[in-house]
Amino acid sequence: MEYQGYHFYCRNKRLFGQYWHRESPKSAVILVHGMGEHSGRYTSSLIPELVHAGYAVFSFDHFGHGHSEGKRGHCPSYKAVLDSVEAVFEKKEEVFPGLPVYLYGHSMGGNVVLNYAMQRNPEIEGIIVTSPFLRMAFDPPSWKINMGKIFYYILPFVTMPSGIEPKYISRDEREIEKYKEDPLVHDRISPNFTFPFIKWGEWVLNNAKAIEKPILLLHGTGDYITSHWASKAFAKQSDFVTLKLYKGGYHELHNDLEKEDVYKTVIEWLDGQLYGERVSQ
Repeated sequence: MEYQGYHFYCRNKRLFGQYWHRESPKSAVILVHGMGEHSGRYTSSLIPELVHAGYAVFSFDHFGHGHSEGKRGHCPSYKAVLDSVEAVFEKKEEVFPGLPVYLYGHSMGGNVVLNYAMQRNPEIEGIIVTSPFLRMAFDPPSWKINMGKIFYYILPFVTMPSGIEPKYISRDEREIEKYKEDPLVHDRISPNFTFPFIKWGEWVLNNAKAIEKPILLLHGTGDYITSHWASKAFAKQSDFVTLKLYKGGYHELHNDLEKEDVYKTVIEWLDGQLYGERVSQ
């Protein structure tokens, strides 16, 4: 497996990108991570599986995440986040011009890739989303929401605890410990990483019929962080969505107890799109 890290600039911030591949990949996957984590967390789970299956994987750290610049948990705007995905898309084209590409987004990244596909209309073959942030699985305290709305208009860079409990990311205790011990993981979030994402998550739900690209949507019914009911509502509105629910599955399905099935499902779906077969639901 070959690897290359690089930096790129977006909205005057130096962001960190990286990609992995074997010789002559059959397609590329642009992977967009979730809130509070970073792209490097996928190097011990999903990325090696995809590369071994013949896919090049491109990823990056969001503004204020991982090795990228910016205040932890803060971004310039929602549009800036979409611009950062665009920059990675351009990098993929620079490295592998003309190679078919799929978008893959987890949690907040799922929100991002769906909006990127629907708003920017890129040349992609399809989309994979796991545990997408279309709606939260819980209602944050009203005082926190009200305070956040005030800050959104007057101090959008102020960060607060995200409320994400490590114990809810996986049913595998080893994964929880790895998450807690990772120095690049944080629990900070600004209004700019909150309210626009809530707004655009609802927009996706209200415009599900507008997207006409094949979508694989995976969600655990035991997810305490993002709503699997919202994923079901989204899938119900579109004939382009293949939905697979994991009974009792937690938020990070690629790090949960049924992760091997997740890898298998993702790769079979990707191969099916390339070779004209459909993954079983």
